[in-house]
Amino acid sequence: MNTKKILAILSFASLTSFAQKPYSVQMAESFMTWHKDSIAVKPNRPAAWDYEQGLMLKALEKVWYRTGDGKYFEYIRKDLDRYVQKDGSIRTYPYNDFNLDNVPTGRALLMLAQQTQPDKDKYIKAANLLWKQIENQPKTKEGGYWHKQRYPYQMWLDGLFMCEPFAAEYSKLFNKPEHFDDIAGQFALIEKYAVDEQTGLVYHGYDESKEQKWADKKTGLSPHFWSRAIGWYAMALVDVLDYFPENNPEKVNLIKYLKRLAPALVKYQDAKTGVWYQMTTQGTRKGNYFEASGSCMFVYALAKGVRQGYLDAKYLTAAKKGYAGILKEFVEKEKDGTISLNKTVSVGGLGGNPYRDGSYEYYLSEPIRKNDLKGVGPFIFASVEMEIANENSLGKGKVVAVDGHFNNEFRKDLNGNQENFHYTWDDHMHSGFWLWGTIFNELGARTNTIKAAPTAENLKDINVYIIVDPDTKKETAKPNFIKPDDIRTISNWVRNGGVLVMMANDTANCEHKNFNLLAKEFGIQFLPKNINMVQGTQWEQGRLDIPANNPVFKNTQAVYIKELAPLALSGTAKAILSDKGEVIIAVAKVGKGTVFAVGDPWLYNEYTDGRRIPIVYQNFSAAKDLATWLLQQSAK
Repeated sequence: MNTKKILAILSFASLTSFAQKPYSVQMAESFMTWHKDSIAVKPNRPAAWDYEQGLMLKALEKVWYRTGDGKYFEYIRKDLDRYVQKDGSIRTYPYNDFNLDNVPTGRALLMLAQQTQPDKDKYIKAANLLWKQIENQPKTKEGGYWHKQRYPYQMWLDGLFMCEPFAAEYSKLFNKPEHFDDIAGQFALIEKYAVDEQTGLVYHGYDESKEQKWADKKTGLSPHFWSRAIGWYAMALVDVLDYFPENNPEKVNLIKYLKRLAPALVKYQDAKTGVWYQMTTQGTRKGNYFEASGSCMFVYALAKGVRQGYLDAKYLTAAKKGYAGILKEFVEKEKDGTISLNKTVSVGGLGGNPYRDGSYEYYLSEPIRKNDLKGVGPFIFASVEMEIANENSLGKGKVVAVDGHFNNEFRKDLNGNQENFHYTWDDHMHSGFWLWGTIFNELGARTNTIKAAPTAENLKDINVYIIVDPDTKKETAKPNFIKPDDIRTISNWVRNGGVLVMMANDTANCEHKNFNLLAKEFGIQFLPKNINMVQGTQWEQGRLDIPANNPVFKNTQAVYIKELAPLALSGTAKAILSDKGEVIIAVAKVGKGTVFAVGDPWLYNEYTDGRRIPIVYQNFSAAKDLATWLLQQSAK
């Protein structure tokens, strides 16, 4: 076979492999081929701190959480390290501009601040600098942030997305509950002044002074509805709600704003293609065209709004129609196997020099670009949401609880206060179950924590109950050992249809004696020995191969589990993974319920997020396989 034929076969294989990947992954990987080592936003100008950079880093973060592939994390970290100095200063960031467009990249800083890694204080300091900008941002008389210092008295829809999701996450992370009222106030001002009662849509900008040429002399509003501006606003709403405290009464209002906006978006969705026009309400008026970024933003906001329970399920139908239209109208497959996004308007603004008057003709005069990041980022956002929507019916109405009573360890948080950690849903560091919890959530289940001893009452609405690594006296001064009443309660719950997960640890780090009394109820015992001892980074010592047709791990071939306690089985308990004569994982059917047991908490972030162990070990895939199987076992 000649060289040309070999190359042709390899090229075809590459294209086929690429095409089988989810669109979120295809676009993320395509983006990383265009911007190999830094994100250059403006043509023929050096890369700099920019909101498009922040948008793309958030998009890559979403793909990282969907795949457990550490290359996305490394891309984010390396990109930010080009700007963030040891003292927290940010190269190329002009603080004195008081420009809200400079804030979005702060979301990536907050992600890095919550990871296990050296020198992360610099990311916290850099985030503090952006927070300082917000605290000192010039405001309208009613407290609305100016979009930029050079745009006095003006609120733009863009600014809500640029600032408020970062502000909300920062407020939650650094315990600033009083700021949530200010966040809600920004949206309330837009709702008060920029919403059109007739269409339900939102105007791009509002000038409190009414002095700008583009501003209506009576209302201060810009003259037109621009899809991307409305898209920024819609995305801001659904993202801010991720962090808004349940006990803050303003959360109800934010959901109300989203519910008001959703039918207006669907009303102006093109009936034939499913996408949206550049000028939202102008339809086939001369010069108007289908625009990619606004369409992707609307799909994201509608789909996420439904998933989070803010919007009626009917809006997912509109989102799916829109996404199908996006794939048909805007996505192009390239010869090299990558994909591209066409028809994103390059920019849209008001005022400035040369002056942008907000007219219909102005918005249509801006260049249309291929692979503009303001479209690529939202395309990934939308793709992730649609991929979740395709699989999240499995866990609908189901609750997965992790125990916080028998495992109850503490450390200092970023504010110096005590917090629970170690195998908790909220722990983003390597010690936590945050990523596994995210998988359960994306499969449609709710996650919570049972912090008290198990009772019939606190288990009655639980479908899957995970007990992991019960404390020894070495770990907790006054550990809660499993007692006979706990055993009776849990055993009865399982027999009535509950799904129990028992994750021990090696003998030096787990309270086996009482845990084994519970395990005995189901024909399982954690043995008093350790196997798969790993020296340093000799990862192969922790390798376990999953045979084909494994009933639980259907999409996983090899995993990494180190220093675990093997199992002894009796009764109905059956091994589903063994190695060298030792039982590694077992399942027992007990009454109407199911028990899953393994001698290590091997699905915590350190071994699922792709940052530490080689990619050949598919612990993330195993976490998803197990989550899927556990939800399938629940009869409730």
